[in-house]
Amino acid sequence: MAEEPARQGWFSRLKAGLSRSTAKLTESVTAVFTKRKLDDAALEELEETLIAADLGVAASSRIVEAFRRTRFGKEVTDEEVKATLAEEIAAILAPVATPLAIDRARAPHVVLVVGVNGTGKTTTIAKLGKQYRDQGLRAGMVAGDTFRAAAVEQLQVWADRTGARFFPPAKPGADAAGLAFDALTTARAEGLDVLLVDTAGRLHNKTALMEELRKVVRIIRRVDESAPHSVLLVLDATTGQNAVQQVKVFKEMVDVTGLAVTKLDGSAKGGVVVALAQDFALPVHVVGVGEKAEDLRPFEARDFARGLLGLD
Repeated sequence: MAEEPARQGWFSRLKAGLSRSTAKLTESVTAVFTKRKLDDAALEELEETLIAADLGVAASSRIVEAFRRTRFGKEVTDEEVKATLAEEIAAILAPVATPLAIDRARAPHVVLVVGVNGTGKTTTIAKLGKQYRDQGLRAGMVAGDTFRAAAVEQLQVWADRTGARFFPPAKPGADAAGLAFDALTTARAEGLDVLLVDTAGRLHNKTALMEELRKVVRIIRRVDESAPHSVLLVLDATTGQNAVQQVKVFKEMVDVTGLAVTKLDGSAKGGVVVALAQDFALPVHVVGVGEKAEDLRPFEARDFARGLLGLD
């Protein structure tokens, strides 16, 4: 019984966090569909509205074609359109709504966390670490973004708060792959359940970053040939369609296995999650709508879709 109020509380935070994205999308829908017949002109306006709301061309086209099949020629209200939009968006999102499952048999399950600097990698690691501790798992945090002293210090603070094992670099700019190797070796010996590895995100020098990430993967496989078990790409929702480009770039560098989308509460571009689902079909593990650990939660397709349209 306690789960339902908790779910409602999270949905309320999610809906509030998506409010700017909701306003961007629904104001246009309301303007287009105030008791209007769904003809070719209306569908074209709907597609333009969805693209402008960062849902992407492919997803917008798919949604409009579904409207054409089921509603064409009928008189519709803006509320009917919003309800149907939520259903169509949920259908796109449902296949990618997958929790980040930690395999305790691997001990530790290595999560390599990648992304452009500023997307929220370090705070995502911190929040996940706290959640894993609350679940009774022993977590380690590796400060692999060794050139950014602020990232190392931030992770140290969170590790202290959450009781996670902390693995800092020996000195600023230390070799990230060597640090990851030592951390994984120690984590195995100490019986940690999960090891969260922060990484650099200096995308302005893509070639160097690609080599560094690949080296990290190559070196930790000397300890565990199946690692990393998850490669989590953290994306900032405020960047909108730029997040799509970031997925393309990081997929070239490493085998991205899933996504975390942060800062939805500061964005009017939350619709980009739909574009990501349609274009890449990568699991969306978690979404964030605030600073607290409980504001990062597993992604749920129906809740997100209805929250995006401002529906209860």
